[in-house]
Amino acid sequence: MGVKVDGLVAAITAVAHQFDPAFDASTIELRESKGGNYLGVTITVMATSREQLDELYRTLSTHPMVKVVL
Repeated sequence: MGVKVDGLVAAITAVAHQFDPAFDASTIELRESKGGNYLGVTITVMATSREQLDELYRTLSTHPMVKVVL
């Protein structure tokens, strides 16, 4: 989840492609917060190792446009 700004979905998509070159952006699910200030972005990637999944989490967690990663 991040603040609803232009480029948020593109940034998350780029990170997803970095870790899963076959990532299909058409599977992204978006949910606006009640007030419309935040955007929940759900991605599904194919991870091949625990280390890859951990690094994806770290990369998303430290991205300046991302507020929360679950």
